[in-house]
Amino acid sequence: MARLSKPVIHCDALVVHCMDYRLQKFLQPWITVRFGYDNFDIISLAGSVHDYEMVLKYVQLAVQIHAIQTVCLINHEDCRAYGREGTYQRHKHDLTDARNKIKALFPDLAVETFYLHLDGTFELIL
Repeated sequence: MARLSKPVIHCDALVVHCMDYRLQKFLQPWITVRFGYDNFDIISLAGSVHDYEMVLKYVQLAVQIHAIQTVCLINHEDCRAYGREGTYQRHKHDLTDARNKIKALFPDLAVETFYLHLDGTFELIL
């Protein structure tokens, strides 16, 4: 008996951000404008990319089951999951490091990195 394959379910992006409640009023509208109402997977983790191995698991899963094309990583100002280590430079380093590691494993993925200031400004990290 031939095995029927499941249809490919596609969305454009996986968005990874911190669980901090203070960000929601900025994140939801920004993500919707950027990716639409129903065209992204979203993962909310304490510290966002602070736990790279967990982020990588979700990237792998989103590639496999939803054929994503973009990963959007967002860290933020005053992240309590980082504690005293949560300087701007540390966030910038961790975002850049996560982007480079994901690109090495998934060269066809676009990986965007942002630092969200508590005034709602999204700063692109290059």
